[in-house]
Amino acid sequence: MEKATFAGGCFWCMVTPFEEQPGIHGIVSGYTGGHVENPTYEQVKTGETGHAEVVEITFDPKVFPYERLLELYWPQIDPTDEGGQFQDRGTQYRTGIFVHNERQRELAEQSREELAASGRFVQPIVTEIRDAAVFYPAEAYHQDYHKKNEKHYKEDRALSGRDEFIGEHWK
Repeated sequence: MEKATFAGGCFWCMVTPFEEQPGIHGIVSGYTGGHVENPTYEQVKTGETGHAEVVEITFDPKVFPYERLLELYWPQIDPTDEGGQFQDRGTQYRTGIFVHNERQRELAEQSREELAASGRFVQPIVTEIRDAAVFYPAEAYHQDYHKKNEKHYKEDRALSGRDEFIGEHWK
């Protein structure tokens, strides 16, 4: 098993693209990339801890290779927005790929370069690629939020502008 860590705005919206895929053995919403130990959601949402909301995915690379995770990741985000994602603003909602080894780094950088060269976006691709840092799982109520609070999740997602952006840019 390997780990993959992706930031794409609100972590609730980053779970569904990856769940129920073959070879995915777990998805945990959490925080990484900051300077505060054991941050809480209340701390992270201020934008002052340096953390990003992320999902940490446990996967079997023989069944679902890292390249396929990257193929699923990019179409979930606006990779040109460094101020957050959709209605969620601030550095805690930035995009990012937190790599766990050198092979992941090479594949992530290659995929970012391919996206930049594709001409899909006029603006530059600003999604960061960084070494994975300490991962802190989010509070229990954030885990599987889309299942526990389906109505609120759907309303929030519908208002976010994420789905319209995906439909327009990632056909």
